[in-house]
Amino acid sequence: MSPFLNGRTAWLAAFGAAVLVLTGCASNTRVEPPAPVENRLAGAGTAATVAPNANAGATTGQAAQSTVTPVDVTRNDAAANAGGRVVYFDFDSYVVKDEFRGVVESNARRLSADRKRRVLIEGHTDERGGHEYNLALGQRRAEAVLKSLTLLGVSESQLEAVSFGKEKPAATGSNEAAWAKNRRAELKDR
Repeated sequence: MSPFLNGRTAWLAAFGAAVLVLTGCASNTRVEPPAPVENRLAGAGTAATVAPNANAGATTGQAAQSTVTPVDVTRNDAAANAGGRVVYFDFDSYVVKDEFRGVVESNARRLSADRKRRVLIEGHTDERGGHEYNLALGQRRAEAVLKSLTLLGVSESQLEAVSFGKEKPAATGSNEAAWAKNRRAELKDR
C-alpha cells in the first residue's frame, strides 16, 4: 500500500471521528418560539399579531388592542420643560415609569435640537443590596433611560450610561423616603 493512501485513510478516520463527536453533542433541548410581534400597519385603530419567523405576511387573525402608548415629541409639557433631569425608579426595578415620560421627552427634544450636545446618564440605587448588584442595577437604569431617548430619535453617540450604584446617594437615611430619592437616573451635560 502506498504512503499516500495511509495518510488519506488516517485523515478520513479523524474526520469521521470528529463528525461522530459533534453529532454526539447534539442537544434535544426545545427552544421556545419568539414572542409575537404587533403589526401596527394592519389598519387604523386595530393591530394584528404577527408570528415572528413564520410567514412574513401571515397574521394570527386576532385583532388585539395595543397597550403601547404613542409618544408625541411635539407636546409642550410645562413640567418637563421646567428642567427635569432626574428619572426615579421603583425598588429593584429599571423600568422607566409613565410619570417620567415628560422628563425623557423634554430631554429628547433638547438633544435632538442640538446634535452636538452630549449627556451622561448616571444610574443610582438605594443602600440596600450588595455592591456588585447595585452597580449592575444602576447600569440597567441608566441604559433604560438611554434606550428611551434613542427610541425618541436621539443619537446614541450623544449619550453615555454609567452606574454609581449606591455610592452617590441623593438623600441620607435608612427609610423609604430617602431610598426613593436614591433610586434614580440623572441626566448631566458633558
